[in-house]
Amino acid sequence: IDDSFEVDINPADLKVDTYRASGAGGQHVNKTDSAIRITHVPSGIVVACQTDRSQHKNRAEAMRMLRSKLYEMEMQKRAVEKQALEDSKSDIGWGHQIRSYVLDQSRIKDLRTGVEVGDTQKVLDGALDMFIEAALKAGL
Repeated sequence: IDDSFEVDINPADLKVDTYRASGAGGQHVNKTDSAIRITHVPSGIVVACQTDRSQHKNRAEAMRMLRSKLYEMEMQKRAVEKQALEDSKSDIGWGHQIRSYVLDQSRIKDLRTGVEVGDTQKVLDGALDMFIEAALKAGL
């Protein structure tokens, strides 16, 4: 799974609220709406920032925090998908083979797809296309 992706945020999906920050900062903090709260409507993620006296810096920091949370959410979603794929695989062990080679009867059978071939030497020489195509068609 490709872990390198860019989080694209549509500005129409955001609800931005400004409010007066609390804490240190003196009269400037008390008179200006420098704190920012951004809600990403599709996911319901809410981030707030009031660390700086500047609304622009707080907005940039809140967007960075939102991107980080959306990235983490996407990574968790991909991890769940990857785990589901791993769980769907069969065990590796005796009785869980995917193909049986019966050379004395000149027969090779793919147990997952049911494809059977009579020319064993051709398969042993590397002609596996029919097995690969059948597996792809079956979604394996």
